[in-house]
Amino acid sequence: MTKLGALEDTDIDLSIDEGEAGERRASELANRIRMVAAQDPLLAQDLVEELIVALDRAMDGTIRDHLDGPARGMAERVLGESDPIQ
Repeated sequence: MTKLGALEDTDIDLSIDEGEAGERRASELANRIRMVAAQDPLLAQDLVEELIVALDRAMDGTIRDHLDGPARGMAERVLGESDPIQ
């Protein structure tokens, strides 16, 4: 008989709800940005800045309301350099 080992909760990739699915997608995106940063930090910085601008546009200019600390400071800097939302 083949011994399969213990099954962990993390081995099952089922979302409980849409919120959890969104968190998993966000986590995967963060992991991919980290992988890019390990290879090319400047490219990763550019990607993050472009993502902040795109999210701000998608959120009608309210991304700052959802950030605090260093993330908010970075958004303020990046968005101060970008075109205002039309």
